[in-house]
Amino acid sequence: MAQSANPSSGSAKPFPGSPKPFTPEDDAYLREALKRCSASTYEAACQFRKTGNTEHLSAIVLGIIERYVEPDLRTKLKDPDDDLRLIEDLGIDSLTMMEIVILVEDVLQMSINNEELRYLRTLGDVKQFIECKVRGLPLPKPTKFLPIEQIVSVMPIQPPFLFLNEASVGSQGASAKYRISGQEFFLQGHFKDNPVMPASIMLESLGQLALLFLLEGGAGEPGKVVSPQTIFFTSCEGVRCHRMCKPGDVLSLTIKPKRLKAPLATFEGIIRVGQDKAAIAEEITLTFGYAAEVAVEPAGQPAVNGEPAPLPTAINA
Repeated sequence: MAQSANPSSGSAKPFPGSPKPFTPEDDAYLREALKRCSASTYEAACQFRKTGNTEHLSAIVLGIIERYVEPDLRTKLKDPDDDLRLIEDLGIDSLTMMEIVILVEDVLQMSINNEELRYLRTLGDVKQFIECKVRGLPLPKPTKFLPIEQIVSVMPIQPPFLFLNEASVGSQGASAKYRISGQEFFLQGHFKDNPVMPASIMLESLGQLALLFLLEGGAGEPGKVVSPQTIFFTSCEGVRCHRMCKPGDVLSLTIKPKRLKAPLATFEGIIRVGQDKAAIAEEITLTFGYAAEVAVEPAGQPAVNGEPAPLPTAINA
C-alpha cells in the first residue's frame, strides 16, 4: 500500500522506449518554442529529449506554466506546492490551459486528449499526469473537489469543530483551505485581546484532512470501504510551528500519505499562509477500519462512556 501511494517513485528512470536522436534541427526548434521560457526550461527540455530521463519533466512543466502565468503570480512558482490550484491560485483559464498543453505536446513529443484535461485542478495533478503519460503508466485517478457541503455530508466531525472550508482529494494526498473567521469559539480565550489560533487546532485541521483522505481517496483495500466510525487519532511526531495565525488568515493545508496499511495510516502534513510556512507535522498517524469491521480502541487512548474518544484528540503544542 505504501508504494501505491507514490506511483512517481523512481521517476528518474527513462520512459519506455529509446529516445530519438537529438539533431541540430531539434535544438533550434526547442530554442524557438521555449524562447519566452527560462533558460533552465530549455536546458531541461534538451536533456529530456537527449536521454529520456523523466527527472527533467518537473522543470519543463513548471517552466512552461510559468511562461503563461501573469507576472504578478509567478512568485508562487518559485517554491511551488503541488496543491497550487491552476484556476484559483495561478489564474489559468481554459484557453490558456490549451496553449500550455499544445506547447507541452510539442516539447515532449506526445499527444494529450482534451478529455484527459478535465480533472487537472492542481499543479501536482499536472505533474503527475505528464509523468504517467510519458512513462506509459496508468493515469492517476482524478482529483475530487469537495465544497463545504460535501465535506459536512461525509465527515463524522461536524461544525463548529470542523476546520475545513473546501478540499481537493487525489490519489497522492489532499489539500484544503480554512479561513479563520474570528468567530471561532476557542478564540474567546486564546489569547486575551490578541486572538491566535491554537497550534493544537492547526494540527487538528491536518488530522481532519487526513481523515477525509481515508474516506474519499480510495485508500482502502479492493472491495473494502473505510468506515468513518472507525477512524481515530493515534500519534503525532515532528511538530514545528513557524508563525502565528490570526483572524483573516487563510490556511492552506496539505497532507500526503507515507504509510498505508490497515489498521494504521501515517501522513506528513504542512500548513501555509500565503507563501509562509505556518506549521508542519512529520508524521500524523490514524487508526482505521473497514465497514462491517469492529473498531479496535488504540492503545493508550482513553474511552468516553465506554467508546473511543473521537478523532482527532487535541494535541497540546
